[in-house]
Amino acid sequence: MTFDKIDLELLALIQQNASLSVDELASRVGLTKTPCWRRIQRLEKSGVIRKRVALLNADLLDLGVSVFVQVKTNQHNTAWLQEFSRIVSGFPEVVDFFRMAGEYDYLLRVLVKDIKAYDDFYQRFINATSLSDVNSNFSMEQIKSTTELPLPGLPKT
Repeated sequence: MTFDKIDLELLALIQQNASLSVDELASRVGLTKTPCWRRIQRLEKSGVIRKRVALLNADLLDLGVSVFVQVKTNQHNTAWLQEFSRIVSGFPEVVDFFRMAGEYDYLLRVLVKDIKAYDDFYQRFINATSLSDVNSNFSMEQIKSTTELPLPGLPKT
């Protein structure tokens, strides 16, 4: 799929504020409402826009501890990965889950209230699956976090 400058501008605006009306988006990219709406529909149908969400403040919801959990396994087959993915996806504390190259096989980002809540998660996690090593790293400070993807062809700030 190819994107012109207007598509990229729409995507940038929607990434910054998904609650902007079609009228406001159209005005900002120099289109009328109907062509703007059609472009947004095309971007949604193609899967480029996966969904629109509200970003919540984890600290205000008492989820201020972010833990990066590195996992090693001696299982490297499709059936095990499918089952492991199902298990990990069932933990609401896991907000990111990656298969990695390198020393560790998987990386999880876990959000919890405190160390006790992490220990509770950890106990449930290791009892739910078979792993050869788990390493937990606690974030001291979040310096940058964004959901905005770097879009090609737009000026960088």
